[in-house]
Amino acid sequence: MKRVKRVVTLLTAIALMLAVAMCAGAASADVQVRIAGFGGVDLAIVEELIAKFVQPKLKGVKAVYEPIADGYDRWLVNSLSAGTGPDLFYVDIFWSRGLFSSGAVEPLDSYIAKSKVLKTTDITPSLLNAFTYNGRIYGIPKDFNTLALFYNRDMFDVAKVPYPDEKDDWNSLTDKFRKVQAGLPGVYGIALAPEYARMGPFAYAAGFSVFDAKGRSNVIGSQFREGFEFYTGLAKKGVGIMPADIGQGWGGGAFAAEKVAACLEGAWIIGFLRDQAPNLNYGATLLPKNPRTGQRGNLIFTVSWSMNAQSKHKQEAFQVLELLTSPEAQQWVLERGLALPSRQALIDNPYFKRADKEAAANYIVFRGASDGNVFPFEFAAYGDDWMTPINQVLSAVMSGEQTVDVALKEAQKRLDELMK
Repeated sequence: MKRVKRVVTLLTAIALMLAVAMCAGAASADVQVRIAGFGGVDLAIVEELIAKFVQPKLKGVKAVYEPIADGYDRWLVNSLSAGTGPDLFYVDIFWSRGLFSSGAVEPLDSYIAKSKVLKTTDITPSLLNAFTYNGRIYGIPKDFNTLALFYNRDMFDVAKVPYPDEKDDWNSLTDKFRKVQAGLPGVYGIALAPEYARMGPFAYAAGFSVFDAKGRSNVIGSQFREGFEFYTGLAKKGVGIMPADIGQGWGGGAFAAEKVAACLEGAWIIGFLRDQAPNLNYGATLLPKNPRTGQRGNLIFTVSWSMNAQSKHKQEAFQVLELLTSPEAQQWVLERGLALPSRQALIDNPYFKRADKEAAANYIVFRGASDGNVFPFEFAAYGDDWMTPINQVLSAVMSGEQTVDVALKEAQKRLDELMK
């Protein structure tokens, strides 16, 4: 009898071992979707998104995030070239065109056409257009930023000047800055970074396009010149100041130090101010209109989720992409003040109706993507090389080293050489 019991016990143990092995085999059979993106705070954000909104809804698929701490763009290009790239990955709009033209990224049009939860009409058009190349969609924007005018409420109150608002054009805003300066000696109206990433929107408001039909850039034409002269003219009039000239590395630093009454930044400044100047009483509004065209200009800074053209698990990867950009996932990101959602429907989200300054500023940045002449922060395959001549002459003009005429001729010459 004891022998029989031992046999039964042994058979039971074997059965349990087989069951465990079968479960382990089933788990190991899950399709793994590798996801790559930035390190830092993105690691915790994406891992929580996966845990909350992806994994519970997918059976047989395991999503794994691989953060890249430094040199992400170089790492991505190298891994895709070597055939070891992830299934899904971030693509920054700034260097997107070169990657899309390489054939390494999978067009998503056919996947979207079959999707029940993701339609092109769901996404803010200017954001979707930013990742459309040769008529095909190569990425779904995960979030974005635009520029807004951040201003110090207390400074305007003390100087008894009305706050900047969305009715302002270039002239009325300049007048407000002058009055604030008159009421607060030692304070400048606005921080003016010598870079296209801040000046560009004013050229767009005047009707400038980065490239013409032949793929060339004209920075000596009247439209670019109009925006360039307004921006540099603020410095020439003493209304604005370059951050470096007051011991600051960027406009946000000058604003937090209360050396300027306003600055041009995106929602990234909100967390910085929360940490570095928690008591600063600030507001935000849309960029001013060009008085001639009646239009605003703006830039879109955005990152997409894109798919590896060599992925062996494209259907599963797209399922993960759908869930990462779902309304529920973007709502979660929005409510935590992490980023601005790319879905149009969220513009009516209750978060934006909150009375606190952070929610109000985020709402302005959100609206900036759909108001006026808005273009993505990208310059075909030229990248930094396109901006460098402009950034350098911006600095030269605002420091008084060059005239506008000389500066624009020099920039045009260098751009012509770049585009040969």
